[in-house]
Amino acid sequence: MSSTNQGAAVRAAGLAGRVNLQQYVVYFGFLAIFLFFAIVLKDSGFLTVRNLSNIVLQTAPATIMAIGLVFVMSAGEIDLSIGSTVAVAALAAAVTMQGYGLVPGVVAGLGCGLLIGLVNGVLVAYVRLPSFLVTLATLGLFAGVSRSMTDLRSIPVTNEVFTGFFGSGTLLGIPSLIWWTVIAVAIGHILYRETRFGAHVLAIGDNARAASVSGISVPKMRLAVLVISGGLAGLAGLLYAGRLQAAKYTLGETDLMTVIAAVIVGGTLLNGGKGSIVGALVGSLMMGMLNNGLILMGLSVSDQMIVRGLIILAAVAVSLREKSR
Repeated sequence: MSSTNQGAAVRAAGLAGRVNLQQYVVYFGFLAIFLFFAIVLKDSGFLTVRNLSNIVLQTAPATIMAIGLVFVMSAGEIDLSIGSTVAVAALAAAVTMQGYGLVPGVVAGLGCGLLIGLVNGVLVAYVRLPSFLVTLATLGLFAGVSRSMTDLRSIPVTNEVFTGFFGSGTLLGIPSLIWWTVIAVAIGHILYRETRFGAHVLAIGDNARAASVSGISVPKMRLAVLVISGGLAGLAGLLYAGRLQAAKYTLGETDLMTVIAAVIVGGTLLNGGKGSIVGALVGSLMMGMLNNGLILMGLSVSDQMIVRGLIILAAVAVSLREKSR
């Protein structure tokens, strides 16, 4: 082999190594943060089974939303309305259950999520408005709707079947929230990695014009990913209502930054074309662990926001740098 070919082979191997390393950054980050808190907070209860299980349970709704956002961002779009969707879905389910029972309540909650996703999708895919502006508008719109639905009152959720199935129950000794997380991640991963739908999502995120020329219906795909995001945000609202046994307009309003951070840290490119469902799960757990550890360290809410903001900034920088290569 000539020296030129050998040099090219070495450069290719080096590039492959860098790419593979980038794919595992979220796992290295997760391990580093875990070890840091395990050492610093060894006497503060961080490593107790109860605390670690609480981290998993508390991050379940964010993980569900992150799965939907992976599809949206992989297609080159964004959904900023998920926090408001959570509140509307939870309130719709709680109010409907009070008057009509369990099944209508669940249908109302999930239906609200899907409907909001459909509205976003139609405006983005067929009216051709930017998803950032559309979902920013619906974020504010449905935040107002959630506040007006019950005049800022909290609605109790007393149906034991609902709270057990969506929140506080267990199956085979495992909390229902963990089951929901495992099922959602498994289905999301298979749909994303093993089906034509997932391949089409990645194709339009990488190059929408080329995808259209190859026969992919770009508007239908954009509509689909936003409906998926809305539906999963609706499910997250049911999980919040089930776990807290109440629904309120404040549910989900602080989750947007956490979910976006989890998705980007998990390996989904900001401009589309690449993503990871499993990475989003690890990213969500990492953000939940970070919040938990910072609270145990006694940091104020403002300090926690600063740390999360720095993490998002670093993740966006890595994402844009990788996209430019």
